[in-house]
Amino acid sequence: MPRALCNGHVIAETENFETVDGNVNFPKGSLTHENSEPSDHTSVYPWNGTANYYHVVVDDARNENAAWCYPDPKDAAANIKDHFAFWKGATVQS
Repeated sequence: MPRALCNGHVIAETENFETVDGNVNFPKGSLTHENSEPSDHTSVYPWNGTANYYHVVVDDARNENAAWCYPDPKDAAANIKDHFAFWKGATVQS
């Protein structure tokens, strides 16, 4: 079962996930929301749409824009709507 870790803490874990471009995408309900803060940062990808970013905060350490999700993806990426992927100090174990 994939899980995302940051500073030794599990920040997401699920049996139901999507893999896109090599990234495990966790459903919104599998996140530990007390460890995330919305960011103003966004990025646009041609086939999936606009990604919104979140800061991951664990034990007073803040990883800027370490998670992203697609709240309104393009049709080709509908399977990752409201799913989160991680990078920048967060690691994913399968």
